[in-house]
Amino acid sequence: MTKLTDTQAVILSAAAQRDSYNVLPLPGSLRGGAATKVVETMITKGFIEEVDADIRKGELVWRETGDGHGTTLVATYAGLAAIGIEPEGTSTAPESAPDTPAEQTEAPKARIPREGTKQATLIAMLRAPGGTTIAEIVAATGWQPHTVRGAMAGALKKKLGLEVVSEKVDGRGRVYSLLRE
Repeated sequence: MTKLTDTQAVILSAAAQRDSYNVLPLPGSLRGGAATKVVETMITKGFIEEVDADIRKGELVWRETGDGHGTTLVATYAGLAAIGIEPEGTSTAPESAPDTPAEQTEAPKARIPREGTKQATLIAMLRAPGGTTIAEIVAATGWQPHTVRGAMAGALKKKLGLEVVSEKVDGRGRVYSLLRE
């Protein structure tokens, strides 16, 4: 079992009892720089991770992202395992244990993008028959091309687990789409 500080154990235990394994609010005695240090350490160790906060659902915000949105903190499978809790739908059988560290730190529940956002527009365009180009996404969202590429690599691939594929199409250039399962 992983060695945790008392504070880390308290934070993870509280998160295990909340919907979506939300870490916030932190214990009342943990504020300012001390809270930041504890959270950064737990993120580095893979016990918790930052995810987009859904303010409309009342999720508490850990950090503002500067674009009118914020992030919240959730416990990962590794964090729950560190306190001896098996998340629902998992098994302790050796054959079902995650093989790689990346699989061990995934968020317990997948996040779905809010409707009517630029991210939702991006996903809809990628799901459209024939896919979409960076230029088409730029025109629809008002983002810069580097922001579109960053959103596909970060928010879609890493946070939402969607697989974006691309191919060169004559007369259109590079066309991106979501891999259909």
